This record gives sequence, structure tokens and C-alpha cells, in this order.
Amino acid sequence: MAAENENFITGLDIGTSKVCAVVGVIKDDSIEIIGLGQAKSYGLRRGVIVNIEGTVKSIQEAIKEAESMSGIKINSVFTGIAGSHIKGFNSEGVIAVKGDEITQSDIERVIDAARAVAIPADREVLHIIPQDFIVDGQDGIKDPVGMSAVRLEAKVHIITGAVASAQNIVKACNRAGLDVRDIIIEQLASAEAVLNDDEKELGVAIVDVGAGTTDIAVFQNDTIIHTGVITIAGDHITNDIAVGLRTPIESAEKIKIEHGCALKSLIEEEEIIKVPGIGGRTPQEIPKTLLTDIIEPRVEELFMLVKREIMKSGIYDSLASGIVLTGGTAIMEGMVELGESIFEMPVRRGFPKIRHGLADLVNSPMYATSVGLLLFGAKNIKKNIFPKKEKDTFDNVLNRMKKWFKEFF
Repeated sequence: MAAENENFITGLDIGTSKVCAVVGVIKDDSIEIIGLGQAKSYGLRRGVIVNIEGTVKSIQEAIKEAESMSGIKINSVFTGIAGSHIKGFNSEGVIAVKGDEITQSDIERVIDAARAVAIPADREVLHIIPQDFIVDGQDGIKDPVGMSAVRLEAKVHIITGAVASAQNIVKACNRAGLDVRDIIIEQLASAEAVLNDDEKELGVAIVDVGAGTTDIAVFQNDTIIHTGVITIAGDHITNDIAVGLRTPIESAEKIKIEHGCALKSLIEEEEIIKVPGIGGRTPQEIPKTLLTDIIEPRVEELFMLVKREIMKSGIYDSLASGIVLTGGTAIMEGMVELGESIFEMPVRRGFPKIRHGLADLVNSPMYATSVGLLLFGAKNIKKNIFPKKEKDTFDNVLNRMKKWFKEFF
């Protein structure tokens, strides 16, 4: 098995239902997928680690499978962070420019001024993403370095998260024998994988419907405007099916994947499905429309909550590129059609935009986050941001995240 080097990257998505590792190699200006490993997730609830040992076991299983397929010994990963503890808000800062022209030092000072907001002791700033710079009253400036000015203002989007959640992600990876190269908010990773530049410029919302959480990010003018997390997702649909059809959770999940539909008008009346009973009871046959009667109200409730969250961005009516649905639950039939009805704008499924190597293995919305982590890692490795052979710890991971606005955003 070959040793890992700087050309090999692994994106590790530690999700509520599954842990997925995608291995890629940088070749010229593209990423080639060379391995995929996944395992059932045992230690997360709603995107947050609640059982370290269970999470470690899942990570090890996924990494072992990815190593076997790729032939590469994996030592480090780019991983994501999610959960209801993730909060985003907009802020502004203003400074007087010290010299004749704006320098990188001025950029750092105005960003610091924008982040000077009260944050609870148990939370930490994870991302500071510049949206717009204003130079002597002139807005719409993306890179003001070198411009003559007296006054510099910055509008930024600040994302915070629970310190303990980030620590537990790093701890679980370390116990699985992995260094954490960096951590990224999962909806930003998904956006990296499935959105194109035109969509981000014109206005788009990515809605990543996973098992435990639904993660939202709104873009316009090629920058992030709003982020949000909703704690209703695929597992809630599964639970509703289990209760409504009186079937075990595992059977309900299988039924959702194989027969689930979010819009009753797409179902033929005569379709019949078989539902396993609880505790060895005789399986029953039911119309597929009965299953949709359970799923559709829950998805409609979810989309209404998503719509309300996106409206908080203040640009809902100007999202020219509409909504992009991704995540495992987005695969379900009827999600796009019901979404277009509720959001009243174009909706599409988001597939990872990667075409080389074993790309067909990850050509699904369920792999958007893991592929996005891979792409994020490739961008940063190319820029040589990370010291080679450095033993990553929680502190330097967190410090890097604070500095992303300079190198990545």
C-alpha cells in the first residue's frame, strides 16, 4: 500500500447516518477520484457526536474501505462540522486607513473590527467570510488592497459553533489514527461540490437535506449571505414511516429509499408495496399512496421551515438561480417537484461536479459534502497553506479556520 503524500487528499464526512471517506489525487488542474469508503454511523445525533467510541469505529471502517480501494495509506483528512449549534450572522466593521493606500494589515484590522461582537464563552468563531468592502463610500469592492483611501468598511458573515463539538470531531479522528488537516462547515463544503460560479453570482440557496440536519447556505454576488441549520431531516421522515406503518426503523429506512415519494400526484393508484411487521408479525401489503400520505406532509413542513430560514437572508425574492437540493434525502422522488411548488422558484438536485477517475461512484447528492471537502482540500493544498508533516491539534485547526478569509474566501 502506497504512502500518502501531498498529492493525495481525503474528504471525511462524519454524518448522522453514515461516515463517508472519498480519496482523490491531484493531477494537473483536476481531481481524480481513486477511492471511496463508507460505514454506518453509530455515534452521531443530529450532526453532533454523542458517542466517541462509536464514531471512532465508524471512521475506522470507512477509512479501511477507502484505503483498500485506493491502495493508499490514509494518515490525514479534511472533515466537516454540522449541527444545530452552528450559527451564522452578518456584521460590519469600519477603520481609518493608516497610510496612503490600503494594505493587507488594514484588511485584517477591519475584519477584526467586524468580528468584535459578543460571543458566549462556549462558542468560537469558525469562519469569517468577507461579503463586501466599502472604500470611502464606494461599495461592491472585493479586493481593496492597493487602493487609495481614508476610510475602509467591511461587511462579513460570521459563523460560530460550539467549541466542544469541534474538539470532539478532532478527538474522534485522532483516536482513529488520523490527523485533521482542517474543518469546514458542511453546507459550505456541499456548495463547493455542487454549485457553479454563475449560480453563486446571480443568487442561489443550497439546501443539504441529510439524515439528522438540513443545512442551508445562501449566496449572491459570489459570496455567502446567510447560513442556517434546521433539525428536521431524513431521519424524521423515517421515524414517521415506522410509526405510521408499524414497521421497524430499519425497514422504514429501506422502504423510504426504495419506494419513498414526496408528492402523491406522481404515484399510480394501483401500486402496492410490502411492509415488514414488528416483532415477527406478518408483513402487510399497502398502497404506495399510503406511504406518500406519510412522507409528503413531513417534507412540506421541512420545506416551509427552509423557506422561512432563507427569507431571513433578505434576498429570497432575488434568488435568480433558485434552490439546489442535495444530501441523501434529496434523491427521493418528488423532492424537486414539491420544492418548486413550495419555494415558487426553480429547484434542481445538486450532483458533485467532478468528472475524473471513479467519479461515477460519487455521482450522487449523498456524496456532496465528502466531495466538497475533497475539493476544498485540493484548493488549499495547491496554495501551500498547510505546513508539511505538521501534527495537527485542535488549536491549530481552529486558528487556521479563523484565517480562512485571507487565503480561501
